[in-house]
Amino acid sequence: MSRLKLATVWLGGCSGCHMSFLDLDEWLIDLAAQTDVVFSPFADIKKYPEGVDVVLVEGAIANEEHLQTIQIVRERSKILISFGDCAVTGNVTALRNPVGNAETVLQRSYIQTADLYPQIPQEPGIVPPLLDRVTPVHTVVPVDIYLPGCPPSATRIRAVLEPLLRGEKPHLEGREFIKFG
Repeated sequence: MSRLKLATVWLGGCSGCHMSFLDLDEWLIDLAAQTDVVFSPFADIKKYPEGVDVVLVEGAIANEEHLQTIQIVRERSKILISFGDCAVTGNVTALRNPVGNAETVLQRSYIQTADLYPQIPQEPGIVPPLLDRVTPVHTVVPVDIYLPGCPPSATRIRAVLEPLLRGEKPHLEGREFIKFG
């Protein structure tokens, strides 16, 4: 059997899910023996590759860069996992939605609450163009597996990855595996 091509992606979130992934501790050695990590914020790989078997997507869709990234990720991945509550529901990242559209959020963040030098950054690339609403991953592309938690525990992450390594579909049930937060 060929090695599983594994990727992780970080969109609009805090990186807590990726930190929880690192909490897999010694099992990461076993995982490394069975997979090739082909894209991740942990690796210095700039372009999302073709033919990814499994991808863990952390974070919600909050800006145009996220929107473009998730479409490429979905197109090039066999199994897409919404990784954590922001990816699954929008969670904390979506707390900006009640403030209003993108322009209102920028005004509130950079002008109304500024202590010194109120101005919205204008240089290209400083602030990716915001979407008017933050949305969970499944509202933009199809999701194959939902992995809730803020962040999901290492136990939960392993419960999803182990069956996939055996070519089986994970089955999460019970409070320990499907509780949000």
